[in-house]
Amino acid sequence: MSEFNLSDLYRGYIACLNRQDWPKLRDFVGEDVTYNGRRIGLSGYRAMLERDFREIPDLRFEIQLLVCEPPHIASRLHFDCTPIGTFLGLPVHGQQVAFSENVFYEFGGDKIQRVWSVIDKAAIERQL
Repeated sequence: MSEFNLSDLYRGYIACLNRQDWPKLRDFVGEDVTYNGRRIGLSGYRAMLERDFREIPDLRFEIQLLVCEPPHIASRLHFDCTPIGTFLGLPVHGQQVAFSENVFYEFGGDKIQRVWSVIDKAAIERQL
């Protein structure tokens, strides 16, 4: 897959997340996807995202930086949102916070097979 196609595919994936179009998620994520080294499968990945949107009703994924070298993508995602309770073990409870996530993806064909994610928890702590 070319860099251009993979970048477009990733942007489609982010749009899918922002629409919360869960049935369409399978078009972007493999059945045996791993997250931070643990196999959670498509159903576990979807459950994780659905939980995120329940806990953060105004969640929106914004791409700040996108580097594509097939079959990998590195992305810095920005969030400006209001978690309703505890988030990453922090007592946010409805306070608006801004933070970033550095995430790396490995694609197999046209689907995400591996995800490695690091959230800037220190940025949230500074805002509380």
